[in-house]
Amino acid sequence: MVRRRGDHADAAGRQPLAGAHRTRSRSRSRRARGRQTSVSAGGSAQQLGRVGRRNGGGLVTTPRNFAHPAGVHNATPPRIVFGPGSSAHLGAEVDRLGARRAMIVTTPGRTTMGDRFATALGDRCVGLLPEAISQVPVELVRRGVEKAVARGADCLVAVGGGAATGLCKGIAYESGLPIVAVPTTYSGSEMTGYCGMTADGVKRMHESLAMRPRTVVYDAELSVGLPPTASASSAMNALAHCVDAIYLPSLSPLLAPAAVEGARIVAHTLPLLLDHPDDVAVRNEMLYGAYLSGAALTGGFAMQHAIAHMLGGSYGVEHGTAHAVVLPYVTDHLSERAPLALGRIADAVGTDDLAGYLWDLNIRAGLPVRLADVGFSVEDEDRAVLIATTADGRPTDPDVHDAGRAGNPAPVTDDAVRSILRAAAAGRRPGGSR
Repeated sequence: MVRRRGDHADAAGRQPLAGAHRTRSRSRSRRARGRQTSVSAGGSAQQLGRVGRRNGGGLVTTPRNFAHPAGVHNATPPRIVFGPGSSAHLGAEVDRLGARRAMIVTTPGRTTMGDRFATALGDRCVGLLPEAISQVPVELVRRGVEKAVARGADCLVAVGGGAATGLCKGIAYESGLPIVAVPTTYSGSEMTGYCGMTADGVKRMHESLAMRPRTVVYDAELSVGLPPTASASSAMNALAHCVDAIYLPSLSPLLAPAAVEGARIVAHTLPLLLDHPDDVAVRNEMLYGAYLSGAALTGGFAMQHAIAHMLGGSYGVEHGTAHAVVLPYVTDHLSERAPLALGRIADAVGTDDLAGYLWDLNIRAGLPVRLADVGFSVEDEDRAVLIATTADGRPTDPDVHDAGRAGNPAPVTDDAVRSILRAAAAGRRPGGSR
């Protein structure tokens, strides 16, 4: 990827590798629809929307195994437009998809930015949906699909962080509409076809090629002004992607370098970002690290995400903060179980104590290091363990797993999760006192 203002690295349109991981026949048909739907052929939300046809009017909420079989990587990267000011190309990127009726999806806090892009798109825009919130409630996804259908949208534009991208993914999961992502944070979600949607107080993961954005526009100027705490929690989210990806036994050798380099860039850039929040060059470097972290995550994820998703989906902890608060303790728990893999991350960031280093980063950034600081009580431990170690609080069948059961370098047992939660409840620096 050439990183200059306005440069276009075209990686769109490739088909997945032969033998790519498949789920049940319903998921296969959904993926096929996602690959075959072409907005240039006239597909619109009016033709594609299927609200309320399954699960009593709701979305399918089936967890699955997110560690791909060894030797298999679903290599269909999006088209990347990277550099400060690159969002000026948004209209051209929508045109390139053959779309004529884009619906912009953003959060309430990004409404002004969304309005600006709507104005820039002009007749290409059929409206703004400024309703995205964290954890992607399925009710909101359903409402988003209905609005896309009503407006005749043939394309979705996500403007914002993981909440906006996640809502677009949920809508795309149901409708097959292509996504152009314009991220303003560092989660890396825009690089993947994963989405966690919350129903009945439990966050369940989904994967589909239809949810992977077709184009990603990285413009560092859009993230200037993001508050320090939000910037830091988003950066720790990106670090969690790198750490959780690197120790997967099935991690593709094509992705391991992205995890290592992504971790190095994010870890070294975060202190600079905290000291110089208005520096576009620093923001640009952090976006590059986020891009790499998202690329690494396309190979799957494991225990870190299972616990963070439990905290977010069932206890309302903000997504990046949920990752930040448990990352040092998950890393410490796995340090003797995946020493070579985690050693690569440690070497990249320049430490011989990765868990302690991550704890120190949280302190430096003003992020919580104790579960009590995010509203989680030790009285919730039993329920939390149950959710984190099963798909949805119930035993799962052998072929359908939540992220925490899939590909972890050590068994994800009740005792393992309980140990991590208790360490996070105590909040002490891993490896000893500070």
